[in-house]
Amino acid sequence: MASQNNTLPIAVVFSNLFRNLPRMVLTNLVFAVPVAAVIFLLRLLSFALRLNDQAAVFVHLLVLIAGFPFYAGVVKITAKMAAGEEKVAVLRGFFSAVKENFGRFLLHGAVLYVAALFSYVSLSLYTQLLSQSTLFLGPMIISVIVLLLLLFMFFYLPAMTVFYDMPIKHLYKNSFLMACGELKKNFIALFGLFCLAVICTSLLIFCYGSRLAVVIITIALAVLLVPAVGSFLIHAAVFERMNTVIGDKNERARAIDQKILKTQEKLQKDTAKDDFRQRLQKLEIDDSLPDSEYIYFDGRMITKGALLKLKQEALESEEN
Repeated sequence: MASQNNTLPIAVVFSNLFRNLPRMVLTNLVFAVPVAAVIFLLRLLSFALRLNDQAAVFVHLLVLIAGFPFYAGVVKITAKMAAGEEKVAVLRGFFSAVKENFGRFLLHGAVLYVAALFSYVSLSLYTQLLSQSTLFLGPMIISVIVLLLLLFMFFYLPAMTVFYDMPIKHLYKNSFLMACGELKKNFIALFGLFCLAVICTSLLIFCYGSRLAVVIITIALAVLLVPAVGSFLIHAAVFERMNTVIGDKNERARAIDQKILKTQEKLQKDTAKDDFRQRLQKLEIDDSLPDSEYIYFDGRMITKGALLKLKQEALESEEN
């Protein structure tokens, strides 16, 4: 990493991208298998229910919920690549991330599903209404802004979930704050996704004369590159800043927790000592016993001589 200090950030991004491209393809393949299965089942469901195109959207978008837990693996691998980590264990890292974050990513997927439906319905509605009156331009702009904020939140939310152990409400709070407060980084990430979309679209336009070629290129991009490369570009833009802000905050929180824990331990020890002294002071010892005689006290056997010494010390500390 030291050799990258004098290198332009964009050069570092491309260097990391091309160096990790084989691992990125593997990551994308592992991600594509369960997601493709989910898409197939949802297509069967919409066909069985004989839904029209508009109603089928509500079913097809369920892939965001069922497939999002597997995105945890993509996030863990690509964020490490974007951070410049040299050796990333793809399969082990992918499946451990999915296993550890499955429940939370299901919740994130449900939130994303609602956000996607909101965006689809609102933008479709206002696009139609704009042809009737320009009064609907304002609500449409507000919908676009809300959509952008939700998108920016999901630049941070998955990585925060994978790399930091914090309550759900803090994950959403911190993601929202960074979505609003790190606009420069967010738009850089958005520009990276735009460039990726332009490249993919150009390839499809180039093959537009052949429908089969379009289908093959679309499947190849989805299965081999797009999700992983998109995630890499997002984290290349936002991960370092997020790690600085959230990591420092977590370090401060841990330091405070350690101080509180030490204080609690000290209070517990002091309380235990006071309780021990009080029981010693109340202890009655038979004077007729020899000093070498063992007496059961405080869960152990102690000689009479040692107990008398401890009792005397307890009485002296009480007087002081």
